[in-house]
Amino acid sequence: MVSDISNSISKLHKISIAPMMDCTDTHFRMIMRKISHEALLYTEMIVAQSLIFTENREKFLNFNKEEHPLSIQFGGDNPEHLKEVAKMAQDWGYDEINFNVGCPSSKVCAGNFGASLMNYPSKVARCIEALKNNCNLPVTIKHRIGVDNNDSFSNLNNFVRQISQAGTERFTIHARKAFLKGLNPKENRNIPPLRYDIVKRLKDENPSLIIEINGGFTNINQCIDGLKIFDGIMIGRSAYKYPLRWNEIDNKIYGRKSLPLKASDIIFSLIPYIENHLKKKKKSWDICKHLINIVESIPNAKKWRNNISLLSIKELLSIEKLITLTNELKSMGY
Repeated sequence: MVSDISNSISKLHKISIAPMMDCTDTHFRMIMRKISHEALLYTEMIVAQSLIFTENREKFLNFNKEEHPLSIQFGGDNPEHLKEVAKMAQDWGYDEINFNVGCPSSKVCAGNFGASLMNYPSKVARCIEALKNNCNLPVTIKHRIGVDNNDSFSNLNNFVRQISQAGTERFTIHARKAFLKGLNPKENRNIPPLRYDIVKRLKDENPSLIIEINGGFTNINQCIDGLKIFDGIMIGRSAYKYPLRWNEIDNKIYGRKSLPLKASDIIFSLIPYIENHLKKKKKSWDICKHLINIVESIPNAKKWRNNISLLSIKELLSIEKLITLTNELKSMGY
């Protein structure tokens, strides 16, 4: 029997950082955890079938204990596969499972999952039940307000209510519809208009459901305003491109009394992590491709990022050189 922890979800995860392919890997999550101790972090989407048949599950599932609270996001449409991966998620120590019904990429939709599943609420319900009944973790869902011509409020409301009955504990709703044909994933993040009003109406008509909104949030003040209406705010590309702009999440959203970290503070705190990564004969660029994003809106930021990037890509970035370059930031007050 899955325990009911809906209330704790509502209180703990007012802010989350969206799952983003090729972005939210374990290294980015370690950086983001330095910026916020409280925000819920997500893995990149993992296709259930791929996880079952891979010979290297650790590559997909391993994470650092510092990353908690951490949700693993699955994509798929086969309940039997989802049963297996739900058990894996619990065994590996994840805090939640999220089911992807929002990705509009042609590759994902060709596999009959992602946003295309919004057209099949009964199938989604079976998938949620498969996840829910095979672990003791909260099961949540991320979806759009509609797809193609299936975009009426009535259909959205019926979808959410049916999925709720299957056991979904939180709905994260990207406040745009998805166009499965004619727009690529990047265009689907920007061209369809944001409709916060639709998500608000959904919350108004289903006040007992935990509803988190996603799409277009670029600063903390927007989030504070959004939390007056919704149970949570999910931040996407803004957190990846400009992570340090979110360094007051814990103070302003969660009431923690701590000084926001500067870019140099974060890099210095990550030196042992980077050093350990290099000792495993892995590349510094695995981490630095994310790390450079914390240096922006300061004098010579582009020059600093380019210097780090060039050295890292050429595998010439030693720990000593990284410390030297970080001391340059510190000397300037950053």
